[in-house]
Amino acid sequence: MYQFSGKLKTFSLALILIGVIGVAFSFYSASNKTLDDAKHAITAANDHGHGSANADEHGSKVVDGNHDASGVHDTDKHIDKEMSAHGAHDDDSHAEHVLHQIQNRPWSALYVALFFFLGISLLVLAFYAAQRVAQSGWSIVLFRVMEAITANLVPTSIIMLVIIGLTVGHYNHLFSWMTPGTFDPESANYDPIVAGKSWWMNVPGWAIRSVIYLLLWNVYRWFIRKNSIAEDTANDGNKTYKKNYNASVIFLFVFMITESMMSWDWIMGLDPHWFSTLFGWYVLATLLVSALTIVAFVTIYLRSKGALPQVNDSHIHDLAKFMFGFSVFWTYLWFAQFMLIWYANIPEETTYFVARFNEYKLPFLAMVAMNFVFPVLLLLNSDFKSIPWFVVIGGIVILGGHYIDVFIMVMPATVGGQWGFGIAEISALLFFLGIFIYATFSAFAKASAIPKGNPFLEESEHFHYYNIEHRGEGSADHH
Repeated sequence: MYQFSGKLKTFSLALILIGVIGVAFSFYSASNKTLDDAKHAITAANDHGHGSANADEHGSKVVDGNHDASGVHDTDKHIDKEMSAHGAHDDDSHAEHVLHQIQNRPWSALYVALFFFLGISLLVLAFYAAQRVAQSGWSIVLFRVMEAITANLVPTSIIMLVIIGLTVGHYNHLFSWMTPGTFDPESANYDPIVAGKSWWMNVPGWAIRSVIYLLLWNVYRWFIRKNSIAEDTANDGNKTYKKNYNASVIFLFVFMITESMMSWDWIMGLDPHWFSTLFGWYVLATLLVSALTIVAFVTIYLRSKGALPQVNDSHIHDLAKFMFGFSVFWTYLWFAQFMLIWYANIPEETTYFVARFNEYKLPFLAMVAMNFVFPVLLLLNSDFKSIPWFVVIGGIVILGGHYIDVFIMVMPATVGGQWGFGIAEISALLFFLGIFIYATFSAFAKASAIPKGNPFLEESEHFHYYNIEHRGEGSADHH
């Protein structure tokens, strides 16, 4: 049985500690920001080109018979005098909005990393359930790997519950529709568009649904893990296996509903005016590619340690095929969503992409290249899919690209132009990476690496492709 090494355990705990320190520092720094800091940020943004663009659009001066030498019309001077009293107030209101964005940054960085790791754990669980329902033979020797990865669902769900509670308690400004007065026609904060969605977009409903999602996912995860281990020694005519099959069928049905609703509540709800009917599928695609990449990484690592002797290059090849295939699927959904919105050119739809392309141009374009161009070029060749180090290189880029994807889903709505990639973002990633490593490898060490009671185990152990076997793996590896 695999032993969770002291070095790896120490490494994971060190990541958690470093992450906690960095996250705490980022929150402390943001809490000390003032309106003056926000005004400096606005000035700096204007100096970097935003102000010149506005000047070109609004401040061009034409000298003719109706304008003075400065280019200001006489009536404009009168209007300016009347509006000057409002100028200071507007400046302060804008500065306060920017201050909220600055203070949101550590929250947003934590939220991006949390959603990324929680989503990966959830999609590994869904992929695992799909393998059981499809009665796939090739993947049986990977079952314990996938079960171990889903152990990360427990700590990330607990942290998500804490974030949900703090959000409902107005400790952050992540969800603008939760601003007091949004649904009150008598309030200055009244938003008629959001108010029209109040049947769904309301605090009690949002919080209750969030708790239900996490509860349902974790119940299945607990049930299937317990009964998967029980399969090893059941010897009951496959009754335990059939029970697990039936539970997986039910879970996949529940998952497809709750995943879409989760995407609306936790991500699309950050931009309450905007919506996309493809969004649930889009989020599923980005998390599924990431989940398959993580399964490949953990499998390759454990095999290198001798913990998965039954896993061969053909299993790695199939994982890489899924990584390649769902990268293409993600690109199809990204393009379909983008093209339809671009072609229709409806203002309430295009603002979503305008904000991301204007303020996040580099990560926005890099994400497309990292999530499509690179995986296609690297993994298109069948031979490359079975070379572990090649899969790792491709996987690193894929994970980076899909982290950026989640980053771009969240940040423009919560921090606007006050984004960056620094202590807050790196610390949050290290924190959840440490938790992931500890949860995954400690769970893997607690059970047999091989699901001995699964009726398709022998098929999985003998699984191979002819070309891969005769390229380097001898027939003895597939006896």
